[in-house]
Amino acid sequence: MSGALAALLPEGRLHLQHGPIDIVAQAFGEAAAVRAAHARAAGRFASILAELVAELPALRRVDLPLTGSIARRMAAAVAPFRPAFITPMAAVAGAVAEEIVAALAGPGVTRAYANNGGDIALWLAPGQELVCALAVTGGLDRVRVRAEGPVRGIATSGWRGRSLSLGIADAVTVVARTAALADAAATTVANAVDLPEHPGIVRRRACEVQADSDLGDRLVTVSVPVLSAQDRDQALTAGLRAARGLAARGLIEGAALFLQGECRMTGALALAEGEKLGV
Repeated sequence: MSGALAALLPEGRLHLQHGPIDIVAQAFGEAAAVRAAHARAAGRFASILAELVAELPALRRVDLPLTGSIARRMAAAVAPFRPAFITPMAAVAGAVAEEIVAALAGPGVTRAYANNGGDIALWLAPGQELVCALAVTGGLDRVRVRAEGPVRGIATSGWRGRSLSLGIADAVTVVARTAALADAAATTVANAVDLPEHPGIVRRRACEVQADSDLGDRLVTVSVPVLSAQDRDQALTAGLRAARGLAARGLIEGAALFLQGECRMTGALALAEGEKLGV
């Protein structure tokens, strides 16, 4: 395994890459403060992959203790979603993004973000805001996050993404108080957008698609046919019900669900789209 790489992109963003982790991050503020923030983030990033690999067997389980700071953050993020099957790995991208954005925050920094493959952690000083582009297509392609609101994490999941999914959503984007919580919630809601009895949906055992998947023998979606309007509505309604349940429990602030050109929104994201407000 090659070492961690950190490079400053021409437009001032920081690119961090190590194995499967690929992050674009940036701090804003005084020039000296930004340089120091990027140096802190690069320094913290250098050991993250090794820390996760050291606890990987436990991270792929639901019942083993964890010791590292990121691993414990992952476990805490997924715990509220049980008894449904979910391992700490469902929150890995968001938890890593949180660790980097925490390193970016500091004196002279007004705002910062870390985008880990579409799962985004944010830090905002009072009165600040950031506009975040979303890795989805549809009516909602960006969200304005304000310091006065509770949102500090954005995550997207779905069967077409880089992660495996039990459901059929093209994408589900969630905003929440933390990136790790948003990551776990996006996985949960994406799993709920489903038509379990539909004969045209092709599923395979997760371990056949990805040998080291934490989902084991569970069936994951590998192909979805063109669905009827009724089928799309049924699947999206099931996912929306799950998202509203999580919002009622205070686990998420909003969600947007996408399936074959149709979209359903709830909570802060519905507000952001309908009234052009931030979250």
